Amino acid sequence: MHRTRIVIGTLVLLMTGVLSATAQDQSKAVENGGISVPGWSGAIDANETKNGQMLENSSLSAHGEMLHVKTGPSVVYWKPENKASGDYTISATFEEPGYMAGGDHPHPYGLFIGGNDLGTDSASFLYCAAYGNGSFIVRGFGPEPFQMNGRRPEANAAVNKAADKGTAVTQAISLSVKGDKVECAINGAVVASYAKADVVGAGKLKSTDGLYGIRFGHNTEASVAGLKMSK
Repeated sequence: MHRTRIVIGTLVLLMTGVLSATAQDQSKAVENGGISVPGWSGAIDANETKNGQMLENSSLSAHGEMLHVKTGPSVVYWKPENKASGDYTISATFEEPGYMAGGDHPHPYGLFIGGNDLGTDSASFLYCAAYGNGSFIVRGFGPEPFQMNGRRPEANAAVNKAADKGTAVTQAISLSVKGDKVECAINGAVVASYAKADVVGAGKLKSTDGLYGIRFGHNTEASVAGLKMSK
């Protein structure tokens, strides 16, 4: 009987920890959310919508030439005229003012390319995003989400690390299409390279041609400077 009580007690503690962690990591709606930058559009992830989140629960604003994002639900933002095709490079610099300010673990921010049918159930795009702990991810959305560099963030020495929780960290990110290659570079170093055939096709991108913009995970905040496309 004593052993049974110990097992039950342990299970209760484990379940409490899981539920607590889940509750802490729910997307938290921001104050004064929505898009206040003329000409920009946005869309949150499908799973965020299923959980009752809205685009207005994240915010996109501008401070001079710099964009500022604070989430809420995971989101992509774009300008309808920002399109890229053929060979190109999309680049921007992200500054997270307070690493992990929105919780007890890091969340990613970065760029996306190949955006087609954005804001619909058929949306597709590929993104590369950095974390302030020195890791990055490359992910995509097609009919379903797909992973390019594994299920977990990948550490790379090129990705900057924040000195401590609440301190600022900056990442310069670019996504390039060059011939039959798609590459992500962070702070000047290529951290991931894929054959175009591995990111375009059934269940993945419709094309690497399409809209480009910025991608943020939930419960995070950063400023974006110098977003541009170059050939």
